[in-house]
Amino acid sequence: MEKLINETIIFKLTTKGGKIAVSHHDGTDKGNIMLYALSTCGWCRKTKRLLDDQGIEYDFIDIDLLTPDEKGAVMDKVRQWNPEATFPTVVVNGNNCIVGYDEDKILAVIS
Repeated sequence: MEKLINETIIFKLTTKGGKIAVSHHDGTDKGNIMLYALSTCGWCRKTKRLLDDQGIEYDFIDIDLLTPDEKGAVMDKVRQWNPEATFPTVVVNGNNCIVGYDEDKILAVIS
């Protein structure tokens, strides 16, 4: 059964072309958590579900749903953390990056 997610769209990521819509999921504040994902990626959905199940507040961008210009700008940010630009990419507090779905690492960083 799908869980209803309480999320809002915020405008947070600024690029040369303007601001990019970032989705926000309410929950317990465990720091600044940014998830770069693809809407079609099963591992990305599992990462969202893990954060949701833990009741964690986080922001995310489904990169494949962006315009080409937005996608290029966001991919530049992803490559700063993950040069291979694979998904999911989770950045925590601007100093910790988890590439791929790794439940143990995600839980360790957010606890």
